[in-house]
Amino acid sequence: MALILSIETSTRVCSVALSQDGMLLAMEESTTQNSHAEQITVFAEGVLYKAGKNFIDLDAIAVSKGPGSYTGLRIGVSTAKGFCYSLDKPLISVGTLPSLASGMIQQLGMEGRNPEEYLFCPMIDARRMEVYAAIYDNSLIVQRRVQAEVIDEESYSEFLVKKPVFFIGDGAPKCQEILGKNKNALFTDEPFLPSARYMIPIAEEKFKNNDFEDVAYFEPFYLKDFIPGVSRVKGLK
Repeated sequence: MALILSIETSTRVCSVALSQDGMLLAMEESTTQNSHAEQITVFAEGVLYKAGKNFIDLDAIAVSKGPGSYTGLRIGVSTAKGFCYSLDKPLISVGTLPSLASGMIQQLGMEGRNPEEYLFCPMIDARRMEVYAAIYDNSLIVQRRVQAEVIDEESYSEFLVKKPVFFIGDGAPKCQEILGKNKNALFTDEPFLPSARYMIPIAEEKFKNNDFEDVAYFEPFYLKDFIPGVSRVKGLK
């Protein structure tokens, strides 16, 4: 029975979940902007305390690998690596987009709706009208690989003629502005954002298959190179 600590920091959400044998034991989560560095270790300690566990009891650390915020991913991956090194535990990486799709599939199941009737397009906001997005079916089989793209009226047309598509994630509102009139383009009433609890089924499956990362060499999946902005502080260039 694997005890896994899952860390999600790819967007403004800072989320940590503890699961055992694929079942959620405890979770801490915040959507406070730019708070990841302050909260992540506190959240990790908190979920272990709630479940009556210790760090040494963990079997693995899972971390959301992106795409997403450069800074957020660096914080999450650095923290996960630190735990792995200090505890001598394996590292599991979980893609942010399939994790989001998995969460929506779980949500539909709890609502008594059949996930087989839909496709799922998780989106991460990439500023302006650009998003990082991919498309999955209800078994998380990739229907279109992840890419950075600018949304327009023709986006996803080849999928929308086949099945209703759920657009989720913090990039979905951009898509809703443009595709919201299409009856097959579906959106949630409340923002459906990344969460460590959505990572649990994927992390559990990877643990069973010994699908681990090399802790020393693992890097987040940024999708695009990081381009620092021009400093606004007087005297810095």
